[in-house]
Amino acid sequence: MRIIPVIDVKGGVVVHAVAGQREKYKPIKSKICPSTDPLEVAKVFKNIGFKELYLADLDSITGGKPCYTIYQNINKTTNLLLMVDAGVSNIEKFKELLKYGVTKVIVGTETLSDLQFLREVAHSYRENLVVSIDLYGRKLLSLCEEVKNKDPLTVMLSFKDMGVKEFIVLDLSRVGTSKGIDLPFITEVVKNVKASILVGGGVKDIHDLLKLRNIGVSGVLVATALHNQRITIDNLKKEGFL
Repeated sequence: MRIIPVIDVKGGVVVHAVAGQREKYKPIKSKICPSTDPLEVAKVFKNIGFKELYLADLDSITGGKPCYTIYQNINKTTNLLLMVDAGVSNIEKFKELLKYGVTKVIVGTETLSDLQFLREVAHSYRENLVVSIDLYGRKLLSLCEEVKNKDPLTVMLSFKDMGVKEFIVLDLSRVGTSKGIDLPFITEVVKNVKASILVGGGVKDIHDLLKLRNIGVSGVLVATALHNQRITIDNLKKEGFL
């Protein structure tokens, strides 16, 4: 199972995301990195031994311009496999991200407004696509009328039929809270969708990671538990995650 560290970038600095309340996010206070500069935080994760990095570009997600220079610098300096959520909702923006060192572009249901766009990228850029099933609790967040208010599991199965190979199940209500994971729901997803499933939101400690590995999750997104050292490098090495 892959452990993928997360950086949430807002106003050019790494912030501590909590429960999806973006207007309240403040710069991170980390026990593993004294800096809030995205490149410096990415370098720390690289030095620890991680191979991938998830970057949420919060300014772009909320309608601003993507921070292309940050993506490019992280890619060139660290060589980490970079997956980015920049609120992409059209094919031009999708292709633009790939030019700046992004390996996998995340299309989140929260900002998805058009299923035809998803069909296009699932057909032409399948290897570069990750679909994030953005939830608040178990409620699906979306601008798209065709999926809004539908059962998340049903939506995932329909996206899989379009050709989507990898999903993130991201519960925004749990992000940054260390509440723990919704294991019954994730178990149901893994059992029924049968795709590469990444999980984010609320990971508390190494025990959460072990539970997720046991049910067959492909990867886990982690931020807060790394910065506050509830999950340590020694924990990760001991359990074979690094």
